[in-house]
Amino acid sequence: MDNATPDEIFRFDGGAATYWGLFLLGALVAFCTFGIATPWVLCWTQKWRAAHTTIGGRRLQFTGNGCSLIGLWLKWVLFTFLTLGIYLIWVIPNYNRWVVERTRFA
Repeated sequence: MDNATPDEIFRFDGGAATYWGLFLLGALVAFCTFGIATPWVLCWTQKWRAAHTTIGGRRLQFTGNGCSLIGLWLKWVLFTFLTLGIYLIWVIPNYNRWVVERTRFA
């Protein structure tokens, strides 16, 4: 695999139609719940992304769920609001860390 090109190592096979369908459904759910369901919507998106990604021929799997994200999400929203958006500097890498720690090979 040392001489393999990136196309042979990393592959994404998701399509636009399913992505936009998931995006629109997620936006509707988040809107109808006044943002409370946003952690679940983010997890749906990550599950879809992982399910359509392979690394070295091995498919990824995202194991996170909205219940494990809701506490962090509420803290992040509160601190972002209280700091007038400055806390987003910390939210984005913390969210990415949370996602990566819950992504594994299927």
